[in-house]
Amino acid sequence: QLQLVESGGDSVQAGESLRLACAASGVGLANYAIGWFRQAPGKEREAVSCIDNLGADTQYLDSIKGRFTVSRDNAEDTAYLQMNDLKPEDTAVYSCAAALWLCGDPKSDFFSWGQGTQVTVAS
Repeated sequence: QLQLVESGGDSVQAGESLRLACAASGVGLANYAIGWFRQAPGKEREAVSCIDNLGADTQYLDSIKGRFTVSRDNAEDTAYLQMNDLKPEDTAVYSCAAALWLCGDPKSDFFSWGQGTQVTVAS
């Protein structure tokens, strides 16, 4: 059974960078797209980025385009979210989840959610 664990969250100042990792265990990542999601206090969860199983297709939330980059290393069964020029509005719990092959509907196609990692950006 696929299990995902996020890491890399931290408290940083605005303008700084973080790299989040989403590590798989139980089953290899090669057949799964990985989606990154975030949820800020009092807000609904939103889809931030996604990368398909081969890394050929990547998708980004408009507000993070040009600042965040999603990538993956199937040999290491890990996906990454590089976050640059962080802003206070990026503060949230970031989670990863899997979808079969392609980046599907963020509301229905993702499963094996990780526990999340906290990102806090101070102004």
